[in-house]
This record gives sequence, C-alpha cells and structure tokens, in this order.
Amino acid sequence: MNVIIANKKQNDLANLDIDIIKSITGVYDAMEIVEMFRNFFYNKMILDVSALKNPTDIKTYESLCSGLDAEKIIFLLPEGSDLCTPKFLGQLITIGIYNFTTDMNGIRYLVKKPNTLQDVEHILKMANQLKEEKVISSNDSVENNNISSVPNRNINNEKNEKVATIIGFRNITEHAGATTLIYMLKKELASIYGREHVLGIELNRNDFSYFNDKTLLSIKDADLRFTVKKHEGVNIVLVDLNDCKDASFCNEVIYLIEPTSIKLNKLIRRKSDVFSKLGHKKVVLNKSSLLNNDVLDFEKESGVRVFYNMPSLDERKRNSIINDFLSKLGVIYSNNSNNGSKIFGLFRR
Repeated sequence: MNVIIANKKQNDLANLDIDIIKSITGVYDAMEIVEMFRNFFYNKMILDVSALKNPTDIKTYESLCSGLDAEKIIFLLPEGSDLCTPKFLGQLITIGIYNFTTDMNGIRYLVKKPNTLQDVEHILKMANQLKEEKVISSNDSVENNNISSVPNRNINNEKNEKVATIIGFRNITEHAGATTLIYMLKKELASIYGREHVLGIELNRNDFSYFNDKTLLSIKDADLRFTVKKHEGVNIVLVDLNDCKDASFCNEVIYLIEPTSIKLNKLIRRKSDVFSKLGHKKVVLNKSSLLNNDVLDFEKESGVRVFYNMPSLDERKRNSIINDFLSKLGVIYSNNSNNGSKIFGLFRR
C-alpha cells in the first residue's frame, strides 16, 4: 500500500490508479512529514513537492532522507521549474534520491520499477559538467539548438594528449540495427560538435558505403587505433563492432537487442546463456515496439535491465528521441527548460 502527500497536484494524484492506504493534503515542514511517517508502514510515498515548505532548498530533502527511506519516496516535481534542472537533480542524486518525475505516468512506472543510481547517473554527469564549464571559456564549448557538447573523457590517453571518446555498438540479436543507429547518432552529434569532430566507424564490413557519407569509415579492426589517431580533431567516435571480439578500446559499449519474438527466440536457441552474460551492461532495445509495461515484462523474464527503449525511426529525419538517448548516455545535455523533463530518461519509448 502507498501514501500520498499532495498540494497543487491533489486532483491529479486523486485519480492515480494505485493502492492508497493514506493521503494527506497541505503544506508541511520536512520534519513534520518525518514524524508522521517514521513508524508508518507503506510501500511507496508519492510526494508532491509543492506540499513541502522550502522545496527549492536541498536541506529540506536532506531532512526527509535523515528520517525516512529515500528509496521509498517518489518525488513529483513541477515540470519546467528550477527543480528539473541538472544542477538541482544532481544534488538530489548525491544525497541518495533517485526517484523523481513530472507526471502521473512517471509515478506509475516508478512504483513498479524504482530507479537505481545507474538509471540517473547521466543526470549527475550533466550536473558535474555544468560545474566544470563555469571555469571554462565559452569559446571552448560548442552550442547549437540549445544542446551543448560534453568534453572528452580522455580515456586510453597514452601521451596525456586529447583523445576521442569511443562508444561501441554490438548487435546481440541478428541485424539489430547498429549500422543505421550509428548513422543517426553521428548526424545529430555532428550538428552539435561539428562535422569534423564526430566519426563513425564500422569494423570488418562495408555497409556504411551506402550512406554516401565520408565521415563514415569502413576499416579492419586492426586499423582502428591508427584511424582514430589520424583524425586528431575528433571528439567522439561511434564504432559498429560487428564481429570484433576485443572491445577494450571503447569507453562504453552499447548492446542492441531487437525485441521481436522471432529475433529473441533465435537468439536464445543459439546462445541460451546470453542474458546472464549481459548482466550490468548497457542494453538498448532497438527498433522496438514495446510499451513501458512490455519493457518491465522483458526485464523480469530476461533478468536484464534495459538502458533505453528505442523505437523504429526514419533515418532521413531528425528525431528528438536521438537527442534524448544521447543525453541519457551523457554525451550531450539540453539547456532548454521547456524540455526539462527529457533529462529524466525514465520512460523507455
């Protein structure tokens, strides 16, 4: 059973289709709430932050966490407000608050599937990046359409020089769409970083040639390091790993699964232990038609946590979902307050 503490969102929360054992309305000090519910048994507390005195003060949330289990609280935040910025959300995450949303669908999702640090770490990266940029000249950042780039992580840097961030993509089910996804991601990143700062590479195949894009390269895996080094001005390299077995050169590897019955059944028959090996890896459902509840079922049956649910997209058009995915991956962040809810990355579209 769950409890609700409401104020401005009272009407919306009254129609929430979850089991409620207790509901209160008004404005309360954090310690008042702690005293009311310290010894009260409940599964989840849905807390409309407009019911808090001083909701913009991080100390209010620290007080709540000092007396209540933060993992049981779902914070309903006002969309587009200063509470939905990477800076404030980063503070919440730092004190152990991972479950926050701006709408009723978010509450329903988090009641069933609470966030872990892994689900919100991209927001923490954005918050940390914003802190760093305060001491960096504005000339060192590239901005376009209210989207800013995130500087290099300087991993695998043998000579302490600037190197690219390398993100690998591996198809787990057959033809899961790594080639086309990289093409779309590269186009979007090129519009942010600049065309000369983003590179797409496929290993041991020649499918990129059909896109007629000179910044998409088809090479042998043995030539990868030389190729990246030759392109000194590149910030991000996206790599279609194909049959390359050693992906240790990547800063991050994304594992793609097309969640259709025929693809999944073929996969399991070929590799019965495949899901156990995916463990804590970043799994993306690509070309997916699954809804939120379907994703939850997939996670329960497979034992794999889904990093993102990517629908089928038209590669000839720009898609806001691509930006959302890149944001969750931590390579861009959005400065557009009107789209503040996008940084949550809660919903697997």
